[in-house]
Formats: sequence, structure tokens, C-alpha cells
Amino acid sequence: MLEPNGPLPPEIYWRRRALAIGVVVVALAIVIWLVTMVARGGDSGGTEAAAEVTSSTTTTAAESSTSVSETSSATSSAESSSSAAATTSDTEEPAAVPCSDQSLALKVTVNQPTYRVGDQPGFGTVITNISSAPCSRDLGPGPQFLVYTLDGQRRLWASNDCNPPGPPEMKTLAAGEQLSYKGTWFGTTSQPECAGERLPVPAGAYMVVAELGAIRSAAEPFNLAD
Repeated sequence: MLEPNGPLPPEIYWRRRALAIGVVVVALAIVIWLVTMVARGGDSGGTEAAAEVTSSTTTTAAESSTSVSETSSATSSAESSSSAAATTSDTEEPAAVPCSDQSLALKVTVNQPTYRVGDQPGFGTVITNISSAPCSRDLGPGPQFLVYTLDGQRRLWASNDCNPPGPPEMKTLAAGEQLSYKGTWFGTTSQPECAGERLPVPAGAYMVVAELGAIRSAAEPFNLAD
């Protein structure tokens, strides 16, 4: 370092130099401190910004996931509804129309070919929908059974003569479906509205038929023996 020159004593010049150097050191320290603070402030701001971006990205991803899930659920629901509608449409049967006389057939049966006088012969009948589509009919009273002499000339008994008709009961029969009914004859005569005296029917050959409105079955023979 150069020796100080001047009219003043050397100590004065050394003090001035020391003071100047001290001011420079303090100024440098302040500058370094400011730079450090600015640098720290920038790092902190960057971290917060990064956190906000991450948070925003996470939220957006969650919202996107929820939206996709709801869309998937709605699509699934719509597909299920469409599938159910298609299944219902595929399995839905056409509406039943009234059964015409031509769409039904009656068959009568006798439980056994021969009964003794005083027995109670049992009969059965089957109604069949012989059409190719379902149909409906009031079968509340059901078919009636009628007993005739074997030649069909004399009507002896009918199941509805002394029995009041039952309440209406609509039945729907699918194509080819059958309904069965049973009846019992007490072995006596009868007349419409249960008029007149009921008399025992003697031994002999007879036949039974079933009727449903205008529909009539083929006759089935049977015997009463002593």
C-alpha cells in the first residue's frame, strides 16, 4: 500500500483510508444481504406458485374423473334403460282380443264308463284356445254339463239349472292354452231355474255334453247300472 503524502500527519490519512474501507465493506454487506433476500423471496414465490399449479392440476384431474364417472354412469343407465325397453319390447305379448266361438274348443270326459244308480257320476271338461293368438273371455259361470238320453232326444239334467250363475271372471288364454273344469251329477233330473220335481234317473245308457255359450262339445256316453 502506498504511503500517504500530504501536509497533514500520516495518521490522519490512515484513518481516512480505514473509514473509506469500512464504508465500502458495510455497503458491500448491505448489497449482499439485499441480493440474498431477493433470491430467497424469488425461491419462496416459485415454491408457492408450483404448489398452486399442483393443487390446480389435482383439482382439475379430480373434476375430470368425476365428470367421466358421471358420464359413464349416465351412459350405463341409458344403456340399461334401452336394454330393458328392448327386452320388454321383445317379450311383450300382443294384447288379447275377445275369444270368438271359433277360437275355443270344448272336450268333455266321464270319470268312469259305468256308475251304479244312486252314485254321483263325475265329469270333466277342457277349454282350449285353438287360435294362434291370446284371447280373453268371461268364464265366471264356467261351462255347464248336460245329461241326455243316449239318443239325444231327451234332456235330463243340466248343471246350471239349480245353480245361480257365478260372477263374471275374465280369463286370458294364450294360444294353445287349456283350462279344466269339473262337475258332479247327483243322478236326478232337473229343469231350467230348478222348476218342477227332481226325480231319480233309472239305469240305462246316457250321454253328457259340455256347453259354453254357443260352443258345444262332442257327446261322451256312460252307463247307469242297477
